[in-house]
Amino acid sequence: MSEGQSDDTSGTLVVGTFLTLDGVMQAPGGPDEDRGGGFDRGGWSVNYWDEKMGEVMTDQFAEADALLLGRKTYEIFAAHWPNVETEGDLVATKLNDMPKYVASETLDEVEWNNSTLLSGDVETAVADLKTERGDVVMVQGSHDLTQTLLAHDLVDEFWLWVFPLVLGDGKRLFGDGTVPASLELTNAETSSTGVQLLRYERAGEIDYGSFALDDATE
Repeated sequence: MSEGQSDDTSGTLVVGTFLTLDGVMQAPGGPDEDRGGGFDRGGWSVNYWDEKMGEVMTDQFAEADALLLGRKTYEIFAAHWPNVETEGDLVATKLNDMPKYVASETLDEVEWNNSTLLSGDVETAVADLKTERGDVVMVQGSHDLTQTLLAHDLVDEFWLWVFPLVLGDGKRLFGDGTVPASLELTNAETSSTGVQLLRYERAGEIDYGSFALDDATE
């Protein structure tokens, strides 16, 4: 087990995100969500939603005990979810009530209900958070934060929704600094619109092999 992975005394850090088939996670919810790098294809996930996806989303947030966000995603969520009518909306209720932790070097305070600004370097703060809480902490969106978590091997599970489209460019989930790891597929469902709802857990080191034929023949 590597340094960042969960043990009997550590919680579980989950990265939950929407992806295109070519791995882009940037701005799934709207054109102005994240135009970084000149990205102009935001809102690509919106027209795929169906009842199944809503049910799975509700179940996933029911499993999460706390939310971990980067600055950009925090600001998007904090501007939206407190204004949503929570009666009958389990996701909105959970998001507004649950503990939220924000990793940012530029924010001085966070005002959304039950939010805490993490201090110090991100990798240490998140590793400490996992140990202190001992439960399920979920990251939503937060591309830059996720890259740091992947580079420091802090992610235990991936809850990935893969949409049936390709964009060609945009911020991708697995960047160059990702620590190589084997994953186990623990659940797979498909929406009526073709979105793959996948869950993976860490499964140790990669077992490398080769299909090459032996050089020596007799």
